[in-house]
Amino acid sequence: MLRRLVAAAVALAFIPSLALARSTSLEQRIEAERAKAQEIQARLHAKRSELHSVTLRYQDLQNQLGETNAAIGEVNDRIGSLETQQTSTQRRLDWNTVQLVAAQRSLRLHDDLLKRRLVNIYEYGDLSYVNALIASRSFSEFVERWEDLRLLIAANERAVRARKAAQARVAAIEADLERARLELQQQEQAQEEARSQLGSLADERRNLVELASIRRHSVASEVAQMEDLSAAEESSLEGLILEREREMEAQRRASGIAGGVESEGVAGAFSWPVTGTITSPFGWRSNPFGGAPEFHQGLDIAAPSGTTVTAAAGGTVIMAQWYGGYGNYILIDHGGGYSTGYGHLSAIYVSSGQSVQRGQAIGAVGSTGQSTGPHLHFEVRIAGKPVDPAPRLH
Repeated sequence: MLRRLVAAAVALAFIPSLALARSTSLEQRIEAERAKAQEIQARLHAKRSELHSVTLRYQDLQNQLGETNAAIGEVNDRIGSLETQQTSTQRRLDWNTVQLVAAQRSLRLHDDLLKRRLVNIYEYGDLSYVNALIASRSFSEFVERWEDLRLLIAANERAVRARKAAQARVAAIEADLERARLELQQQEQAQEEARSQLGSLADERRNLVELASIRRHSVASEVAQMEDLSAAEESSLEGLILEREREMEAQRRASGIAGGVESEGVAGAFSWPVTGTITSPFGWRSNPFGGAPEFHQGLDIAAPSGTTVTAAAGGTVIMAQWYGGYGNYILIDHGGGYSTGYGHLSAIYVSSGQSVQRGQAIGAVGSTGQSTGPHLHFEVRIAGKPVDPAPRLH
C-alpha cells in the first residue's frame, strides 16, 4: 500500500513537469510559426511591390504603343492627304504636258521658218535686200520695196524672238514638270520612311508589351501562390494558438482554476472597433482599383486618420505588423475559434503575443496598404474563415 502511495505521489509531481515541457514546446512552435509567417509576409510584400512595378511598366509600354499607333495614324492621314495632292499635281502635270506639246510644236514651226530663211540668205546672200532696192524703176517703187523689205526684216526678227520665247517656254515647262515630280517623289519617300520606322517601332513596342504582360501574369501568379501560402501559415499559427489555449484551459480545469483573458460577453459577440460609416460591406463588390469584381472579406468603416481603434473583444494578439495589401494589420485570437482583423492602420499600439481586453486601444485608423482613403478594414473569422461581421457587432 505504501509503495502505491509513493508511486502516485511521484506521478502527480511529474504531471506539472510534463505539462510545462509540452507548453514550452508549443510556445516554441508558435514562435517558429510566427517567424515563418512574418518571413512569408515580408517576401509577399516584396513580391507585391514587384507586381506594382511590373504593372506600371506594362501600363507605360501600353501608353507608348498607343502614342506610336496614333503617330502611325497621323502619318497615314498625311499620306492620304498627299495622295489627294498628288492627284491635283498630276492634273497640273497633264495640263503642262499638253502645253509642252503645243510649245514644242510651235518651236518646231519657228525652227523651220528660221532654217528656210537661213538657207535663202546662204543661197542668195545678204545683198538681196540692196539689189531689190536698186532694181526699182521709180521712186514710188523704191518706197514700196523699202516698206516690203522693212516688213520682211521685222517679220524675221519676230520669228527669231518667237523662237527664243518658245524655246524658253519649253524649258520652263520642262523644269516645272521635273520639279513637281521630284517634290512628289521626295514627299512620298519621306512619308513611306516615316511609316516604315513607326511600323518597326510599333512592332518592337508590341513585343515589349507582350513580354511585360507575360511577366505581370507570372508575378501575379507568384503573388497569388504566396498569398495562399501566407493564409495557410496564418491558419496554422491560429491553430497552434488555439491548441495552446485548449491546453491552458485543460490545466485550469484540472487545477480547479478559472481565468484567462475575459471575453467580456457572449462568445462571437463583438463591440464596434471604431465609430464611423460603413463604406463597403461584407461580400462581393466592384474592385475599387479596377478589374474583375472581388469578394470583400470584412467591413470598411470610414473614420478620420488617427482615430483610435479598439479591440472588439478580449484575446491574444496573433499578428501586429505590415501585411501586404492590408498595410499595418492586427489579428487577435479570442478563443473558441474566433479571431478579428484590423487593417490599413496608421499606427499599431500592441505586439504579437500580447493579451488585450475588450475596448483596449490597439491602433489608429489610416490608409496604409491598398487603400483609397482613411478607414478601418475590420474582419471576423471563425476557424480562420472570414464571416460577415455586421450581425456580430453590438
